[in-house]
Amino acid sequence: MKLFWRFILRKNLPVNSLSQLSYAMLGLGDSAYQKFNFVAKKLYKRLQQLGADNLLPVALADDQHDLGPDAVIYPWLDSLWKKVLNIYPLPPGREIISSSIRPPSRYTATFLDNTAPHPDLDNYRIGNHSNTAPGQSNPFYAKMTSNERVTSHDHFQDVRLIRFDISNSNISYSPGDVVVIMPQNSLETVTEFINHMKLQDDNFFHIQQQDLDIELPGMLPQPCSVQYLVQHYLDINSVPRRSFFELLSYFADNELEKEKLEEFCTAEGQEELYTYCNRVRRSILEVLQDFPHTSANIPFEFLFDLIPVLQPRSFSIASSQKMYPDEIHVLMAVVTYKTKMFKPRLGVCSTWLAGMSPGTTVPLWVKKGTIAFPTDPACPVVMVGPGTGCAPFRSFIQERTVAGTGGNTLYFGCRNKDNDYYCQDEWTALVDKGLLNLVTAFSRDQDDKIYVQHKILESKLMLWNILENGGWFYVAGNAKRMPDDVKDAVKQVIMDCGSKSEDEAEQYIHKLEQCRRYQAETWS
Repeated sequence: MKLFWRFILRKNLPVNSLSQLSYAMLGLGDSAYQKFNFVAKKLYKRLQQLGADNLLPVALADDQHDLGPDAVIYPWLDSLWKKVLNIYPLPPGREIISSSIRPPSRYTATFLDNTAPHPDLDNYRIGNHSNTAPGQSNPFYAKMTSNERVTSHDHFQDVRLIRFDISNSNISYSPGDVVVIMPQNSLETVTEFINHMKLQDDNFFHIQQQDLDIELPGMLPQPCSVQYLVQHYLDINSVPRRSFFELLSYFADNELEKEKLEEFCTAEGQEELYTYCNRVRRSILEVLQDFPHTSANIPFEFLFDLIPVLQPRSFSIASSQKMYPDEIHVLMAVVTYKTKMFKPRLGVCSTWLAGMSPGTTVPLWVKKGTIAFPTDPACPVVMVGPGTGCAPFRSFIQERTVAGTGGNTLYFGCRNKDNDYYCQDEWTALVDKGLLNLVTAFSRDQDDKIYVQHKILESKLMLWNILENGGWFYVAGNAKRMPDDVKDAVKQVIMDCGSKSEDEAEQYIHKLEQCRRYQAETWS
């Protein structure tokens, strides 16, 4: 992809290079991020510049939409097939497969005789455990060495600083890198699912390919138990997409259930689907429980088609390998919130990790992050990290201070000094040594809410001097409003201290971004 991207952006390509090409562009994005669908927009425009004919306007799917990306994908697909069929009509005697015909399952499944010997999957490990660096197909099983709550016990949010032992793992990482963790479903929901679907947890099965183009899942042992499948592979706690209801409707023979499922699959029924599913974050397990007649008809092998695969979760690494050569630290908020559903919504990975005791192992690997820090120790660095956004900056600050390097400024924000001031002792010790300049914003410790952007404005002369002397600026944390509020504050600092107009201040920040001296890592 990188080779293609470099090639397609070459300035010496003739403007008619792609005059024989017709194309349609669908971007999958998330508007909580500042560069929403950046690649799709740029590629769509570049193909036009090179003479290609666009069949449809660019479609920008948004994960933040009430209906998720489906709100854009389905209308786009309908328009695309109409356009394609106009250009390439079906040959005589051919017709589109009716939507009333159920597609075949991805795999076939065969249950083994209970009397046959079965492998012990309690200690099953994914991958070949070679000496290569761990990855998704070959994770390293790291022992958790501590699981410390860093918020007060009466605080509404549970935040953990978790340490993993990565001795003899061949893992190396730098500040800004990300640790990826493969989670498990909770035993409570696994048991609920198995009981509802009338399965036996200790039954073993083999799966075989139906289609040679669809490979067997490498994450599953062969043979596999029902318990292992549901606990480690099927994402039973995710919110189902429209395609889930489309496939589920094929198994409905109860009139009321069938009518409701088919309604969810129509354009007119999308508001109803949103109210039922997305707004309250109803899970796949809960939907199956709401449609008992239909779920009783689902053949076992169709579980692989109905339910998506449980996905790994990424966390900014919160430690430096120079300070902790055989450890990785994660600073993680435990996700829990209420909707109109009776049970609170729980994050699969964070709840699983928070409930683990030191000594247990977790499959993980490391990948490069999106932010890069300067390697020159003389570069002054400003970091804005409210909440768990301080995680990558803890890594970088440790990296620099273990070598005695100063020039580090951290703006840290939280609600209360006494409740959620993470790593307070660590930061203040570095301040005492003259290695860290710490600016704190405790938003709820006074009548008026004070956030990191207010502290930036209060210390504007200091920030301006750092930027003018080659400083690097970073922001990390929740993507809702904070990154834009911080950028607006920086722009105001440039206008006030640099005597620049608003346009000039925006150009100043743009130049910083181009040379990577202004970077943001945000998440929704």
